Amino acid sequence: MLASLVGVVFDGFAYGMLLFVLSVGLSVTLGMMNFVNLAHCSFAMLGGYVAVTLMNALGWPFFATLPVAFIAAAAASVVLERALYRRLYRASDLDQCLLTIGIVFVSIASAAYVYGTIQQPVQMPSYLRGSVVFLGVNFAVYRLFLVGTALAITFALVASLEYTRFGAQVRAAVDDQRMARGLGINVQWTFAITFALGSGLAGLGGALAIEMVGLDPGFAFSFLIYVLIVVSVGGLGSIGGSFAAASLLGISDVAGKYYVPQLGAFLIYLVMVGLLMWRPAGLFGKR
Repeated sequence: MLASLVGVVFDGFAYGMLLFVLSVGLSVTLGMMNFVNLAHCSFAMLGGYVAVTLMNALGWPFFATLPVAFIAAAAASVVLERALYRRLYRASDLDQCLLTIGIVFVSIASAAYVYGTIQQPVQMPSYLRGSVVFLGVNFAVYRLFLVGTALAITFALVASLEYTRFGAQVRAAVDDQRMARGLGINVQWTFAITFALGSGLAGLGGALAIEMVGLDPGFAFSFLIYVLIVVSVGGLGSIGGSFAAASLLGISDVAGKYYVPQLGAFLIYLVMVGLLMWRPAGLFGKR
């Protein structure tokens, strides 16, 4: 029974780490740039399709597709940021929502036109398949890899946004654009780089998600809900909050489906409601 509990907790934590990688970019852009980007998971879907195409059509190894998925999503976000998003930085939340949800519909239709509506098959390398046994508990190798990747991303983001000159420039640009410009900070390029970073992480998350949850054109909508839950429960702009929220929600979701199958996937919403009633600004949010 103890081995079963440990296995469920580990699987839930690994699923939470996938949610974290998918959502941390939105936490950065929404919390630090105050831009409501509901098309965030469209960049994740783009990264997933880039990885699938490179692996299935061109025979690329899985690890080689990950940086390309990141770059492709980041590049697409730069184009949209310069062409559309930049015009709405000072617009209302409703205007931002309407624009970005429209981009979601366009991305879903485009993916369905090019790839069809079926799940995309993908074959992971042999060294990421199977499991290892430790103290009588089976740990899937791919889930271990996913946990390690999420932890590395967490440390890298915290270090880059909290302890570097670039991170200070981003925070200054968010707090007071006029003052930031007066100090010589290129606010537009700072926002563009931040947006590209957040979207690139979404593309990386989309590539990593294929093995666990699959990939089809509905990905941009189905995971948008989970991403928004993680960001709202963790608190806007808090990387640590997103990490804690994703871990808690992932474990709750998997444990609920395993121990209380009658509730199914509904338990994650109950946990969200309870946490937000306790802390309306999120676990680590300040506003």
